[in-house]
Amino acid sequence: MEKVLIIGASGFIGNALYKELNSYMDTYGTYYTDNTFYEKNQKFFQYDMELEDISILLDNLKPTVIISAIRGNFNSQLDAHQRMIKWIKNHKCRLVFFSSANVFDYFSNFPSYEYDKTLSESVFGRFKIKIENALMRLPAHKYVIARIPMIYGAATPRVQELKTLHDLKAPIEVFPNVIINATCISKLTQQLHYIINQNKKGIFHLGSTDLIYHLDLIKEICNTLELDDPIFKTVYNSNNDRYLAVLPKSNKLPKNLQINTQQVIDSVVVK
Repeated sequence: MEKVLIIGASGFIGNALYKELNSYMDTYGTYYTDNTFYEKNQKFFQYDMELEDISILLDNLKPTVIISAIRGNFNSQLDAHQRMIKWIKNHKCRLVFFSSANVFDYFSNFPSYEYDKTLSESVFGRFKIKIENALMRLPAHKYVIARIPMIYGAATPRVQELKTLHDLKAPIEVFPNVIINATCISKLTQQLHYIINQNKKGIFHLGSTDLIYHLDLIKEICNTLELDDPIFKTVYNSNNDRYLAVLPKSNKLPKNLQINTQQVIDSVVVK
């Protein structure tokens, strides 16, 4: 049985993954802020990446899979990932890293596929590229890079923010000429479960297989949530259509694990 350690298991994505994997694998997680629930759960370990060396926890736990779902200071994250990479070089272990569509945000004329060249003009995108490049110096079976677009779903931060802005009668920012793909948290956790269970390796683009304008997606989600007369603030970054989408081509998952835009929209309400 795989022994999985989720770095950042108290965060939104990390916690959803813990719930998905815990019944099937020997799953552990880290949390940052004091929390009675996590303190009492013997499968959770408090970890402050700005003060602690992750190698100590890895030496004690000896996971076979590390999932990086941590957030926080970029420099501290870089240091933590360098230490994880150094550790897995000498142990039977692989690292699953959550990256982002932003590693391609310099390119705007087309969607991006798994093995396209990365180039970013944003601080966030360049940060993700640094960790990706460090991982790709490892043997291929030692890492998975999971690039994800915007995540939706009934309890996701993005959907909660839409509801809050609507209730406050505050404007919702939309990008009318940005073409994207998206995903939902329930499908994302299933995809990661499959990737780990089947010992997959390399780079995966875990977004919807079709594309949509950002404005259209938000309008459809608001309609599905039955948010009456939302106020939209349109933002134009350029005069032309701009792509920010990560599409699968080389590493496609089975049909039942793929997702389309309509399924993302449907996911925002609990059935």
